[in-house]
Amino acid sequence: LVPFISMLFLTLLLFFLALFPGAFNCCIKISDEIPKGILRRVERFEIQKADGLCHLEAVILYLEGKKFCVSPRIRKVTKWMKRNKHKIPRKKTDSRKQRTKIVKKKEKKQ
Repeated sequence: LVPFISMLFLTLLLFFLALFPGAFNCCIKISDEIPKGILRRVERFEIQKADGLCHLEAVILYLEGKKFCVSPRIRKVTKWMKRNKHKIPRKKTDSRKQRTKIVKKKEKKQ
């Protein structure tokens, strides 16, 4: 019975991870201060909302393979985010969707 329960638990855990891959990638603590030098080296950033799987509102700063979670209420960070909107990762578009192009046909003169 114990091996069955262990196997069931492991299966459910793997199923959960497959359905919610970002579940364990949330910021669980945030900093209320940030050195200015860090903002200069940020490669990209994301905004974590306090809904769904993550229960804490945060700004995630990525630099040199590291992740820093800071409060979105830090004035220095909000000003920096407005100036650096281009560093927000873009969502991938569905390549199956095709854009239609309207082409006007030339009328033949007779």
